Amino acid sequence: MIIIYGIAAGLLAALIVIRSGPWLVKMAYDNPAAPSARTPVLLRQSHDAPTIGASANTGALDLDTVDMRAVSRAAAAISGADISQFKRVLDVVLSLGLIVTLAPLLVLTVLAIKLDSYGPVLYRQRRVGKDGKVFKVFKFRSMRTDAEKDGPQYARINDDRVTRIGRLIRKTRIDEIPQAINVLRGEMSFVGPRPERPEFVAVLDRAIPHYRSRQLVKPGITGWAQVKYEYAATVEGASEKLRYDLYYIRNFTPLLDIIIIVMTIRVALFGIGSR
Repeated sequence: MIIIYGIAAGLLAALIVIRSGPWLVKMAYDNPAAPSARTPVLLRQSHDAPTIGASANTGALDLDTVDMRAVSRAAAAISGADISQFKRVLDVVLSLGLIVTLAPLLVLTVLAIKLDSYGPVLYRQRRVGKDGKVFKVFKFRSMRTDAEKDGPQYARINDDRVTRIGRLIRKTRIDEIPQAINVLRGEMSFVGPRPERPEFVAVLDRAIPHYRSRQLVKPGITGWAQVKYEYAATVEGASEKLRYDLYYIRNFTPLLDIIIIVMTIRVALFGIGSR
């Protein structure tokens, strides 16, 4: 069911792009100051020259050399009327499709969580969104209700706070599906940097250059960093994921969003990077 939905969603998104006309192909460019020489940037291959500040073949930017003015311009373009309209249509179509298509699975998940452990099925957690605005993200509960009695903390490998059903839904990313509600409410996009908790943002912002630049665009359920890098529970890991997030912002195209959605299927099927 998840495979069928993912493929159908990717094809539907591609159809939207193809039929919506050339206005959807607005994107970040190598040289915004020279319109006559603009060249679209999209997932460069090894035989191409890498984007300025990028690590060749990795799809990530170098934090020491990244051109933040170019990133900011690209973020502004993503938030502009044309591209934001495309992303909103894609967000609504995918979120409604996700909820409707996977309704039987969601019902089974609710029952499994209730039977497996004490506590609510859904929980809301504070996250930092676009422009630093804090909102509450919806997720299926995958841990014990006393999981953070000692304060906020990252999930660990073989974390004993995770319930039996929680281990399964985290591995397959089913616990993330309720975030479709946040997408429909306009707090998130389907694709974008993952929203982080305010407590962690405060620490990471002091330790990692340009960390708050992730907040230039709406956060997403899935994103380039999620499909390209494992779960990050350290400053070093968060720094590495930021390189991918900045690459996504700098090199955004509608096609890149579709590619990320299709790649997310692989992540969900094989439990890549889950804890």
